[in-house]
Amino acid sequence: MIRSIGKTLNRVAATLNGLSSAAIVFIMLLTCADVVLRFFGRPIPGTYELVGYFGAVVVAFALAYTSVERGHIAVEMFVNRLPPHPRGLVEALGSICGAALFGLLTRQSLVYARDLLDSGDVSLTLGMPTWPFVYSVGAGTAVLTVVLLLDALLHLKKGFPA
Repeated sequence: MIRSIGKTLNRVAATLNGLSSAAIVFIMLLTCADVVLRFFGRPIPGTYELVGYFGAVVVAFALAYTSVERGHIAVEMFVNRLPPHPRGLVEALGSICGAALFGLLTRQSLVYARDLLDSGDVSLTLGMPTWPFVYSVGAGTAVLTVVLLLDALLHLKKGFPA
């Protein structure tokens, strides 16, 4: 069962990573177009806003996939020298702490997004609603939280072999 949940989670993380990649391409094209049009005296209004909002989406949507692929920086010099049982426990504890942190970030992002939605907050230049981008951060961190919880379970399983 854990294996099927892991596969589904990997697919979700990969999909979010694909959306993150698309957002990077959008940011790149928008920035290039803005630079070229500035040369002709016709800059694109709201470029700074859009780059900031989509930059948040890029980071939030790439987090879970990076964690699945073990792409984060980790200091393993001490942990790798431990025997398998304590190593599994230390790694599980790290994943649980990360899940707690990102779970809190998810909750607060969703609360903030709801406040923005209720208040009707919009960006200054484009008048675009800001809440979808904050919900995106919440969604990305929610997936990362689940990835870290599953990771903690797998490490505990290694730490306590059956």
